[in-house]
Amino acid sequence: MRRTVVVTGASSGIGLAAAIALAGAGDDVVLLGRDPARLADAVSRVREAGGRTPASFRADFAVLDEVRAVGAALTADYERIDVLANNAGLLTSVRRPTADGHDPTMQINHLGGFLLAHLLLDRLRAAAGPDSPARIVTTSSLAEAWGTLDVDRPGRRQISRWLAYGASKQANILMTIEAARRWSGLGIVPTCFFPGLVRSGFGRRSPAFSAARLAPGLFRSSEQGADTLIWLATDPAALIPGGYFAQRAPFSATPRSTNAKRAERLWKASLTAIQTTKPI
Repeated sequence: MRRTVVVTGASSGIGLAAAIALAGAGDDVVLLGRDPARLADAVSRVREAGGRTPASFRADFAVLDEVRAVGAALTADYERIDVLANNAGLLTSVRRPTADGHDPTMQINHLGGFLLAHLLLDRLRAAAGPDSPARIVTTSSLAEAWGTLDVDRPGRRQISRWLAYGASKQANILMTIEAARRWSGLGIVPTCFFPGLVRSGFGRRSPAFSAARLAPGLFRSSEQGADTLIWLATDPAALIPGGYFAQRAPFSATPRSTNAKRAERLWKASLTAIQTTKPI
């Protein structure tokens, strides 16, 4: 039976690279992206790699109602989902809160994927078997080390784009740890990874990030960045609930990002945040 793999942030970068590789290996890949033109191009490239036209859905994670809508569409179209790759993310300038009242970086990089995982939970459980558990793979970052995350108010406005990004990546790891505690008994293995510095469209509006691209050997290709995602989505050796990886090996995170009590507090606060329509 072909696996169904949902990839968010699939219209460019490591999400697209992973989707192409997984489709080429025989998976039925479902692409989620924000930009219709880039998403259409991604469909063409994945079709060329896998020989089948992949399903695609447009959703902007800056709008939680769009996440809810795409979650409903996926549950209507698929009885089972074997892998959810929560890869959507960005480094955005600090601006007004989203329509849901949250810091935009925190909503797009953490709360949107957190909500989608809950919406698809029954489909992930349906795919889980004793020898082939379902998987949730989340893209995190070394930036978690400087995140200013308030685990009791994850959607609060951040004072800089880099602090917001770090906070969201810290949240990705904490979410993975708590999801493993809650869901591994259901046959679902949540993991996360650091892809390294990837030469893609990510961070192109940041002068510091753009300047760093000029350093030889510092950045990796999208295909190289996607390698650990693909491994976590496919390899039996990667079935380590709550694991954090880089280059297919365990990777250390700061104590703030691995603290079980902080993970539980963030989970509860995130549940509240994805239901609110008022500014935080």
